[in-house]
Amino acid sequence: METVTHTHPADAHRDDTASKIGMWLFIFTEILLFGGLFIVYSVYRYMNPVAFHLAHEELSITMGFINTIILLVSSATVAISISAMQKNDRRTTMLMLVATLILAAVFLVNKYFEWGGKFEHGLYPGSDLMKSLSNGDMLFFSLYFFMTGLHGVHIIIGMVLLAITLAKVRSGRVNGGSYALLENSGLYWHLVDLIWIFLFPLFYLIH
Repeated sequence: METVTHTHPADAHRDDTASKIGMWLFIFTEILLFGGLFIVYSVYRYMNPVAFHLAHEELSITMGFINTIILLVSSATVAISISAMQKNDRRTTMLMLVATLILAAVFLVNKYFEWGGKFEHGLYPGSDLMKSLSNGDMLFFSLYFFMTGLHGVHIIIGMVLLAITLAKVRSGRVNGGSYALLENSGLYWHLVDLIWIFLFPLFYLIH
């Protein structure tokens, strides 16, 4: 176990409480954004129950389930990294952050192949096939591409944030006495996971 702690002049001007409050406020705005999208989805699903049910059968439940497991495990690795940093275990923190980044990359690769299958069949926003679908089917797939695509963007942002955190852990700027960045990164990643927990049943498990 490594117990390396570094201090920097900038630490005296750091306000960890303010940064955490800022992250919680940001998370709140993200919840409002996706909450609004979930409401839109619910309204259209209520208006087109049969079309939404038939359209969801074009999605792979297995792929969605695998991605759900991947993100749940990644949440655990992030939590372990924070716990390790609280114990000044820099090595475990770095390993868990690397594991989280690998899991995030696997999620994106799975999503790439899932989307790729749809694109190969000509099913994507603006395509002739999309335009030929019934109103309910078109609404379902439009929401599917937009909401899962937006979630994918959040995954990429989370990966960048975690990579920056990893670099600062390695350099010692994030350590056992100063790990607010790691906590904030963890909060953001848990948000990304939470959003998927709602997206998975809405699009893949419709009955």
